[in-house]
Amino acid sequence: MTDTTSPPSDDELRRMLESARTIAVVGASSRQDRPSFGVFRRLKAAGYRVVPVNPFEREVQGEKAFATLADVPYPIDLVDVFRRAEETPAVADAAVAVRAKVLWLQLGIVNEDAAERARRGGLAVVMDTCIAVAVSRLRIRVG
Repeated sequence: MTDTTSPPSDDELRRMLESARTIAVVGASSRQDRPSFGVFRRLKAAGYRVVPVNPFEREVQGEKAFATLADVPYPIDLVDVFRRAEETPAVADAAVAVRAKVLWLQLGIVNEDAAERARRGGLAVVMDTCIAVAVSRLRIRVG
């Protein structure tokens, strides 16, 4: 697991990304101009099962959207978050509740309370890092 004083090493990131198969993207959008749209597409291209979680979407890039993490009817390995930092503690709690393995806060998102909640629940935490950049940089392919 990572801590807030040191970002995860490339080896740690690789382990997280290669062990994940299903990634829930909280805040996924069907709008092509949103950063989550491009990240969603990149994760699908890398072979992940990508699940949009957004109560305002019905579908994102051909995938059925769910209002909450609890609504997703299958296991989630990694929760990638596109929400304001102040909204992330509740997402961390939901990620713990669905037994995800990793809470990943996108580039520009840092919340120590969310990180601590996730760690207490047994999750690894990545903050302020774009998952699509990490997947590309580390040349991750799954499935």
